[in-house]
Amino acid sequence: MSTLVIEGSQWGDEGKGKITDYFAQQADVVVRSQGGNNAGHTITINNEKYALRSIPSGIFNPHTKNILANGMVINPKQLLEELHGLEARGIKDYQLYISNRAHIVLPYHEILDGAYEEYKGSSKVGTTKRGIGPCYSDKANRIGIRIGNFIDEEDFKASLEDALKIKNLELKMLGLATFDVDTIFNEYKEYAKEIKKYVCDTSLLIEEEIEKCSKVLFEGAQGAMLCLDHGTYPYVTSSSPAAAAVPVNCGIAPSYIKDVLGICKAYTTRVGEGPFPTEIDSDVASYIRERGHEYGTVTKRPRRIGWLDAVGLKYARRVSGINYLALMLLDVLSGLDEIKICCGYSLDGKLIDYVPATIKELNKVKPVYISMKGWMEDISNVKSFEELPENAKIYVRKIEELTNTKVVLISVGPNRTQTIELEKIF
Repeated sequence: MSTLVIEGSQWGDEGKGKITDYFAQQADVVVRSQGGNNAGHTITINNEKYALRSIPSGIFNPHTKNILANGMVINPKQLLEELHGLEARGIKDYQLYISNRAHIVLPYHEILDGAYEEYKGSSKVGTTKRGIGPCYSDKANRIGIRIGNFIDEEDFKASLEDALKIKNLELKMLGLATFDVDTIFNEYKEYAKEIKKYVCDTSLLIEEEIEKCSKVLFEGAQGAMLCLDHGTYPYVTSSSPAAAAVPVNCGIAPSYIKDVLGICKAYTTRVGEGPFPTEIDSDVASYIRERGHEYGTVTKRPRRIGWLDAVGLKYARRVSGINYLALMLLDVLSGLDEIKICCGYSLDGKLIDYVPATIKELNKVKPVYISMKGWMEDISNVKSFEELPENAKIYVRKIEELTNTKVVLISVGPNRTQTIELEKIF
């Protein structure tokens, strides 16, 4: 059995797309387990950039089965736009499977997402307003519409009528325009016809592939610190990106999860609102942002920048079972005289090495740093760990020491070829 979970170990945007694409060349199956088109993966192939939102990164390999699992919420209109966009760029030979148990995002979800964000005012979360949260809310409230219902016209219309009885009352309460059943139905039934050929019970498919010893890669969205249960709540996403959630989100046994690769930047970024203990606002932050092209794949928002937070990484390792690390964008730090790593927090004068549960406490923590010497050399063409500047090697080993987790991959640029593999794990 060869299974590997790719998980963001910070606040998302760590470079999961590149690493999933890197391993997808060897994978038989790539599974997207949660989230929706609020997540963006940027992949560079032969200097061509591709921005994926819902589609797994294995889509570029015609031999790879790409699965949208039951834990996802899928916007049918956006999904087809994404597929058509790839096809227009020559990506036509692919295998795609969509879970009949995944939920669909509809226009009223997007409207409600934006409305609730505005009503929160200064307490806003920083949602992408793609309707993901309201869709997951409907799922929990048992008024959501699943793909299996969606591709059956009669079932879809009946489910939509039932949902709009409640959603239109919600929209009225907020002073917003309501939706007409036929307007949505007539547009979306056409999307359902196009999507239907991809739909199946993906739980069965994944189990069959694992049982026949296929190489199965599970691709997460967002990051551990955005987990609905274990992240910096309420400034989190609407699902759990943790590896521990993969079995439920894919309909497989926990025993099938073998290894978890935590993806982390050589520094830290965050998009949107919420606490960020190691955030810096200086010329160094601007330098890192521009060198790392730190702008949201989906929203284009400038990302907040901070030093690497080893406390957060240890926390992600604990709640997710991360046993390896991939260190991304190490090349971005070239040219800095000094680099810092947060090795602890000070809370009310007491040194702690864990992430507090409440925002009140987390907002009070002060990072405790160790300072390390930087390097001036351009490392974007380095092919092995031994070729790295001495200070870069020391930096990598210090991260391993502080997190008690082995670094098995180092990325020194956006292309597949700009990847140093220290140990083969898949």
